[in-house]
Amino acid sequence: MAKSSSARARQAREAARSAGSNPYVRRLIEDEDLRGNVRDAFEAARHAYQRMSNGKGPVKAITEDKKVQRDLRNAAESLRDASDQLRGKRKHRHWGRLFVFALIGAALAIALSEDLRKTVLDRLFGAEEEFEYSSTTTPAAETTPA
Repeated sequence: MAKSSSARARQAREAARSAGSNPYVRRLIEDEDLRGNVRDAFEAARHAYQRMSNGKGPVKAITEDKKVQRDLRNAAESLRDASDQLRGKRKHRHWGRLFVFALIGAALAIALSEDLRKTVLDRLFGAEEEFEYSSTTTPAAETTPA
């Protein structure tokens, strides 16, 4: 019996050494965001499984239960994020899309707001000067018929 427990202890030490040298396991240990994504995926999948096993059939639960669908979607997204983090991929920022929406919003605001439009034009081209017209010619004298 003592021999089998020492053999198990030796196997456990070897497993711990090999796990510590694995880059994926090391990243899982060090990266808090990665652990959070794996934890979120596990929790969402566990919640979906509990809802599917509460009396309805799994097919009916998946096709009709919106909460199960949401949980499965969350689990898939969390696993995708964890996978990308393990492979070292960065999340893509959609700056171009954000810039286009901001540009369209600014154009609509300028087109619809007269005060904003005047402010923008004054900043771009200078303030509008008041212009008073004064004629250099004198009006013709009216002649009255006698």
